[in-house]
Amino acid sequence: MVGESIDLFKTRDHVADFDRYLVAFSERSQETRAVQISRLDVRYGEGPNEKLDLFLPAGLNSPRPIHLFVHGGYWRMFTKNDFSFVADTVVAAGGIAAIVDYDLMPAVRMKTIVAQVRCAAAWLVANASSFGGDANRLTISGHSAGAHLCCTLLETTSAVRPQSALLLSGIYQLAPLQTSFLQPLISLTDEEVADFSPASKSYRVGGQITLLVGEHETKPFHVQADEMAAMFAAQGVTATRSDVANANHMSIALDLGDAASVVGQTLTRMIAARTLDIEIYA
Repeated sequence: MVGESIDLFKTRDHVADFDRYLVAFSERSQETRAVQISRLDVRYGEGPNEKLDLFLPAGLNSPRPIHLFVHGGYWRMFTKNDFSFVADTVVAAGGIAAIVDYDLMPAVRMKTIVAQVRCAAAWLVANASSFGGDANRLTISGHSAGAHLCCTLLETTSAVRPQSALLLSGIYQLAPLQTSFLQPLISLTDEEVADFSPASKSYRVGGQITLLVGEHETKPFHVQADEMAAMFAAQGVTATRSDVANANHMSIALDLGDAASVVGQTLTRMIAARTLDIEIYA
């Protein structure tokens, strides 16, 4: 309608067949859980949603790299069960996939979610030997709000420093969301915007940060990725920023489970690389 405002953060309005992707997430994840070796609903904390799923390569005869994936959904939707498919690429690369769950807004505030994701990462490092993982080889990835949450693991205040990170279609500056469709749903406070906007934080990263955005995503996702990449560079963090051809906000996530895709190839290289050891700060 002429004169009707267009919300560039409302991805459903900008992705054709949005619901088809939701079905694909679910179906692909069910297939993954049916065929991969797994330990499901492993607790990393005491809360009802403080669980993660581990997917393991066959023949664990030596410690394997660990890859933590954090799902998106604007902090208010999806669960780990919707993203099991990410494990297909991780396991094929010889790694152990950890797909993490967390509480959702508005039932909890963002502070709680950030603490949960950090707790999950710390649990993986502390308990790596119990599932065949190499505590010195942790990499992370996240999509949309999950990329935002991954950034909290890269900050100087994080107790665990991953080797490297793959950030897809992330939200790195929260203030614009306060005037989007999302605000009535999660009621972001000014304090949350100040405390949890990755673009205003300090980082200490030993390895590579890769920021990807789908070619067909709306302008804010491209702008925020550009600004975040520049911010990383200003802090001396090695970061690359690229567009994924013909991808949208949903297809880029689905590509994580396709080892032959550009996104899948990037994930595979990251898991296979051996860079710096993880540092844990007390």
